[in-house]
Amino acid sequence: EKDSFPASQFSSTAWRTVSTQQKRGRKHKLLQFGFLSDHGRKNLPGVLISEIGVGVNHLDLKLISSFGVKVTNTPHAVSDSTADIGHGINAGICQKTNTTHFAVDWLGVEVTRATLGIIGMGSIGYQVAKRAKAFHMNILYHNRNQEEEKEVGATYCKNMEDLLQQSDFVMLVVNLTPETQKLIGKRQLELMKPTATLINICRGAVVDQDALVDALQKGTIRAAALDVTYPEPLPRDHLLLKLKNVIITPHIGTATVQALRMMTEEAIENILAVLNDLPIPSEVIHK
Repeated sequence: EKDSFPASQFSSTAWRTVSTQQKRGRKHKLLQFGFLSDHGRKNLPGVLISEIGVGVNHLDLKLISSFGVKVTNTPHAVSDSTADIGHGINAGICQKTNTTHFAVDWLGVEVTRATLGIIGMGSIGYQVAKRAKAFHMNILYHNRNQEEEKEVGATYCKNMEDLLQQSDFVMLVVNLTPETQKLIGKRQLELMKPTATLINICRGAVVDQDALVDALQKGTIRAAALDVTYPEPLPRDHLLLKLKNVIITPHIGTATVQALRMMTEEAIENILAVLNDLPIPSEVIHK
């Protein structure tokens, strides 16, 4: 079904595992990077779309739920690897690993005992905070209740603006929604310290990239470390690719053997729960 499920076969082993427990009359699709056309949505064959990954911004949840179709994702499987890439690219831009082959300006900055602001303290943000604690960082966060993060010693910022003004490093770990699109723009970048670094490991569209380019060129902020951009990949002549105070990796936060295995296993758990009428571990509820 090329027009409706252009990437519907992720793992033959995973699919065999699910197929052996299918109930009669139910059909399911195991998707990775699946995009549903209007035709595909209207001809959904079963009761579940099990997304291998976290982001579901490419799915019309309102429309899909109106057909009685459930949607699941795999948020727990990606937490460690995505947190790792966040700290990894931040360390890279701090130590200027992208420019040290030039015999000028080798001096970088340290993350140890600096202030990290996390915007979006979900499962990934929590793992980011745990790693930051090992660097003796002062951790601020926005978007969760204060008492839930005491274990990692994080301080809650009710207003995102306060976090931006106080942080040496700002890491974005939010879901892409209409509310978070271009969450970080010209005004937010101007609130940050001129010595601050912006790290984005969620979705490229969360940042106004034109405003980011301008801020990096003018020295409004010191640097940016990006595992995500918009679009992906960037056009070869994009200004972000020409700036020396930027590190860009090609959305590889979940590109590890362990993460891919756990994502597949979590997707299978979701499917089997539906097939056996059990509570669904990671159902995405349309709000």
